[in-house]
Amino acid sequence: MDCVVFAKTGEMEREQWLQVRKNGIGGSDIPAICGLNKYKSPVDIYLDKIGALEQPDVQSEAAYFGSLFEDTVAKEFEKRIGKKVRKRNALLQHKDYPFMLANVDRLVIGERAGLECKTASEYKLKHWEEDKVPQEYILQCQWYMAVTGLSRWYIAVIIGGNKFITKEIHRDEEIIDYLIEIGRNFWENHVMKNVPPPVDGSDACTELLNSLYPRSIEGAEISLDEEAYNLISKREQLKCLSKELETQISQCENKIKDMLKDNEIGVVKDRKVIWKSCVRTSVDSKVLKSKYPEIYEECIKTSSYRKFDIKEEK
Repeated sequence: MDCVVFAKTGEMEREQWLQVRKNGIGGSDIPAICGLNKYKSPVDIYLDKIGALEQPDVQSEAAYFGSLFEDTVAKEFEKRIGKKVRKRNALLQHKDYPFMLANVDRLVIGERAGLECKTASEYKLKHWEEDKVPQEYILQCQWYMAVTGLSRWYIAVIIGGNKFITKEIHRDEEIIDYLIEIGRNFWENHVMKNVPPPVDGSDACTELLNSLYPRSIEGAEISLDEEAYNLISKREQLKCLSKELETQISQCENKIKDMLKDNEIGVVKDRKVIWKSCVRTSVDSKVLKSKYPEIYEECIKTSSYRKFDIKEEK
């Protein structure tokens, strides 16, 4: 491999490993920096690298079981594909770009290749069908090849606990050059300069802002600049456009419903339209409160959140 060892991880505790990985960008970071991680935004990665993001005491369920079954996936890969793999208990570093780090799952013996082990729910099966591989994992594997200098990366996944799939990803210099440039810009112009990347419209960024600023200071008021006013104007234009699009969508749906009448299913070419009768059961909170106030008090749940709204000053 054409890389250096940044730190040995064989005896390293999880907390120490989390601290060490702040010294650069890893394979699981780069998809988020490129905007291709549903659960993390570039701002998440930035705050993590500067030590401003509080780390959870325990791993998420998905991360926990992913780590737990890593060895199982690797052994199944050896059994089914007939290739031997070994652990590399080290955080690897690019020889020319120190910010580029890689904590690889396995290396393939006798080949210039590595192995990434994954687990996924049954709902993700469609993302792995035929020659498909989720984009974030392609970028992760290309990043590992960039750091190590290896030529290809295998990826093995257990889906739904009972379906085993393997894919092979070949080194792509064009993608690697792109990732290096994106990573270098992020590290040098944001992390090193303590300048956060711009927020985006992803769910991950929304959740992060809600967690960073969970409560407002009652009555506190500040003056916003011209950029804020321009964003407000853009938001108003987009909401008008969104409302018009929603009306057009509803019109299409209503016309189709009128065609279906009391039929439940309609078929046309490769599409199946379903307008099905459903029953929903819910608790009438007003009746519950009126007839059984004590039970109501025991069952109510109070949560806090920040409501976002824009009003025109009169």
